[in-house]
Amino acid sequence: MDSVMRKILVVGGNGFIGSAVCKAALARGMQVTSISSSGRPYTTPKGHTPAWVSKVQWLKADALLPETYAGLLPGVNAVVHTLGTLLEDGRYKTALANGDVLGLLGAFGGGGNPLERGAGRGSYEVMNRDSALRVCEAFVSSKPVREITDSRPFIYLSAEDISRPIIPARYIETKREAEQRISQLLRDRTDHRGVFVRPSLVYHAHHRPLTSPLAALIDLSASMHASVPDGLPTPSSVLRALGHAFPSSQGSQMSSPLNSIANALSIPPIHVEHVAEAICVALDPARDIKGVVGVREMRELIGWSEKGQVAAP
Repeated sequence: MDSVMRKILVVGGNGFIGSAVCKAALARGMQVTSISSSGRPYTTPKGHTPAWVSKVQWLKADALLPETYAGLLPGVNAVVHTLGTLLEDGRYKTALANGDVLGLLGAFGGGGNPLERGAGRGSYEVMNRDSALRVCEAFVSSKPVREITDSRPFIYLSAEDISRPIIPARYIETKREAEQRISQLLRDRTDHRGVFVRPSLVYHAHHRPLTSPLAALIDLSASMHASVPDGLPTPSSVLRALGHAFPSSQGSQMSSPLNSIANALSIPPIHVEHVAEAICVALDPARDIKGVVGVREMRELIGWSEKGQVAAP
């Protein structure tokens, strides 16, 4: 990797996917700074501190307030934005990390006034969209401390549309809104490029134990769909046909929830370390990757076939 890609800023680097990005970037010789609302270094769900953590600069900043991190941007060559929320009740993250089924069900049920939850800092609009837009705006406005001949990537952690109707539609809608607005910000900027990484179900046997059984089932379904000869119907193709016949309500920007279910049946899950590895490949200026990067593209970037299709431990 070119030396100009040696410094990156990870927004939310002490989170599940953000920490994997920090670890993978360090392994490739990059210098990594993480900002988060707490500024605390990453620890495992059991409270352990891996050795690599000491090599990251951990800082406290508010993604919604560029003045808290703008001074860092001229010194970095890329930004990876990993902040986001699957549910507006943030308790689900602790429940997933601890394997707490009842806690996870409670987070799905939510609590308190839903209107207040939707307007707060933990809302889909703030976490999935606005935080990324504020960081991207500040990044584009920053002037590098040294001349850079390659474009500076802004990598936004988005998602595949696989969770409706179990997860509220605003989750994926705000992800797509962020992609669209970031694309608009970077449209005429040859010195920057936007990359939208769209993982499916992201799993890890130890850090997210509840995701492993579901990942195994989804992987089996995706493998079965992939093995069906072209032209023969599959559950996902039937659902897509029904989705086209019965589209979403008027005014919705998303397709029918049936298409989302079809995606969930046919798009394989992906290990968190593979997501991080794909992001690091996308940082490489020699690859000049831009636009949407889905699960299949991520697998290609990390050489999935050469790895013998063996998932990371």
